[in-house]
Amino acid sequence: MTQALSIKQADSLARSAVDRGRLEREEALSLISSLEEPGILEAMAEAAFESKTRTKGEIVTVSRNVFLPLTNLCRNRCTYCGFAKKPDSPEAHTYTLDEVAEVVKGGVKTGCTEALMCLGDKPEIAYKGYREGLVESGYSSTTDLIVQACEVSLAGGMLPHTNAGIMQAEEMERLRPLNASMGLMMETTSQRLRGKGMPHFHAPDKDPAVRIRMHEEAGELKIPFTTGILLGIGENNEERVDTLLKIRELNERYEHIQEVIVQPFHPKEDTPMHGVQTIRDDEVVAWVALARLLLGSEMNLQAPPNLAPEMLPRLARAGLNDWGGVSPVTVDFINPEAPWPALDGLRALTESTDQKLRDRGPVYPDWLLGRPEFFDSSMHESVLRLATDEGYARRPNHQSKEEAA
Repeated sequence: MTQALSIKQADSLARSAVDRGRLEREEALSLISSLEEPGILEAMAEAAFESKTRTKGEIVTVSRNVFLPLTNLCRNRCTYCGFAKKPDSPEAHTYTLDEVAEVVKGGVKTGCTEALMCLGDKPEIAYKGYREGLVESGYSSTTDLIVQACEVSLAGGMLPHTNAGIMQAEEMERLRPLNASMGLMMETTSQRLRGKGMPHFHAPDKDPAVRIRMHEEAGELKIPFTTGILLGIGENNEERVDTLLKIRELNERYEHIQEVIVQPFHPKEDTPMHGVQTIRDDEVVAWVALARLLLGSEMNLQAPPNLAPEMLPRLARAGLNDWGGVSPVTVDFINPEAPWPALDGLRALTESTDQKLRDRGPVYPDWLLGRPEFFDSSMHESVLRLATDEGYARRPNHQSKEEAA
């Protein structure tokens, strides 16, 4: 049992981590185990905010995007997921390229630059009808569909970011020239959650070793990569810390992690975990702060604003520097019960915390301007065309207040 820290000890430890550049495992566990002690959360958040401002300054970013769930069929059966549908469900849907083009058109009209391709894992393995439908449409795999959807998005004026679940290195290599960035949520490195009766028991693609391998292969391919942790699906504090440390280790080896998302689980109706209580607001704030202290000031750290609307001012001062993708066109198909905040409201809220909101594309400014080796040359040119000289999103007809100033 980790002994609770005093406020003085916690403050000293957190600030020492800022100066050293990182928090270590036992230190992180000591802090999070002391969360119920008065003043501990505030000490963590203040130190994390100081760490963030040392590298990111007063800027918090957001990506205006469209969400394209190319198919909501999936071979995994995670007990918390409301996104995946079975082929006989009236909600099951696979996009046509005409539908992709229409969504992209709406995105361009509203000043979006990122086309988020997010879909189920390898449905062709599980569903014969879907497999046959791919062949009828001229595809040999879901990856073929993604490739063409990315091409349609680029032709329409938007930059793809693909999160298609587990992919082989050959598939990522094929998609790399067509994507500004790519991603896969690590969620958790807990093998325990793959056990019988646990959330990932019927989800082969949630095996930690499989997800770690894809992160490694993305690093070898030099793909700007998004990952993250999912809070509240049955993991414990040690498993959360170990997941963040694995992400840190992977980035130290390959330097390819562009951003890390700290995402709280939202229970979904009609799922086995519909009755699970969401984690407390204080815990979400604490894990954003702890992620900053573990990952350091250089990492881009994101917390989705639609999943924690009541605590946004606190999150904004807890070490994040990004709100993630917010769409004026499409819903969050993973969490449809959680509407996006209005961008003007998000801007005002960010400013109320003595920070500034800036629009970015699917590539962060520091990556776009300072790490060209992580991009196919033609994609780098495409991203630069939609960026300001500072690397933020350029929208001639949809200027932000800062761009217009």
